[in-house]
Amino acid sequence: MIWRHTASAAFVIAALGAPAFADPAPGHDPVLAEIGAPLFARYCTSCHGPGGRGDGPTAATLRTRPADLTAIAKRRNGQFPAAEIAKFIDGRFEFPAHGSREMPVWGERFGADVPEAEVGESIARGNIASLVEYLKSIQQPPLAGKPAQK
Repeated sequence: MIWRHTASAAFVIAALGAPAFADPAPGHDPVLAEIGAPLFARYCTSCHGPGGRGDGPTAATLRTRPADLTAIAKRRNGQFPAAEIAKFIDGRFEFPAHGSREMPVWGERFGADVPEAEVGESIARGNIASLVEYLKSIQQPPLAGKPAQK
């Protein structure tokens, strides 16, 4: 079953205590970004392309060109709005300013094959959090990391 493959992300999130929609400090969590990379490859590259630049093989067939996901922070003066991006990926929240939605509602799809609703929701949130961390990791220019503690 698909949910068995994605459950690890939810359990890593729970073990680390990272809420899926929190806005952590700048930079990215390399462990969650590593978990997010294959999720991105599987679910996002057909539209956004392997490098996340909006040039996937199906991009030309879409009414609205997919966003260049490597420039999220650049378009926002160096800030990466993690909670906003998580909600947009999830898709179960309304974003009237973004117009129609061509992107799948991943918040529903990621946990759909899990019979237990709470576990399905945990898997969905874990996958979304991992994708957000992966997107942070591909920002150009790179996000500043946490300052070194003395």
